[in-house]
Amino acid sequence: MHKTIITYGTFDMFHIGHLKLLKKLKNMGDELIVAVSTEKFNLVKKKKILIPFEQRIEIVKNIKCVDRVIPEEAWGQKIKDIKKYGVDVFAIGNDWKGEFNFLSNYCEVVYLDRTEDISTTELKKSLIEFLSTSKEDFLSIFEVKKTKYDK
Repeated sequence: MHKTIITYGTFDMFHIGHLKLLKKLKNMGDELIVAVSTEKFNLVKKKKILIPFEQRIEIVKNIKCVDRVIPEEAWGQKIKDIKKYGVDVFAIGNDWKGEFNFLSNYCEVVYLDRTEDISTTELKKSLIEFLSTSKEDFLSIFEVKKTKYDK
């Protein structure tokens, strides 16, 4: 029996956690649909995005385990998408645990563990730290220290 999985996300600053999630989802079924949040919807969610929607959706489209990519434009579109694409499983990270249980009236709902020690939020915090590094401290990273073997 053909099994269709759907997930939703912003996929800003695409990282290994995103890739592991998508691979795990693909292994759960035959077809993986990924809905990527638009800029307009991210404003509603009060999320600041670094990578434009067109680039984020293009990145996700080119991941070999992803079969179909659609825009996520509103909270309420999930039921419509589940019906339209004949979705068997709605899956999302466990940071959303319980938020989408109402979808169990339409399909199976699965909350997956996130990849440990990686998240877009943490990457953005690291970027802020990196950008606040002084020029001197930044350049010192690249200085080659002379050793007793250098002559």
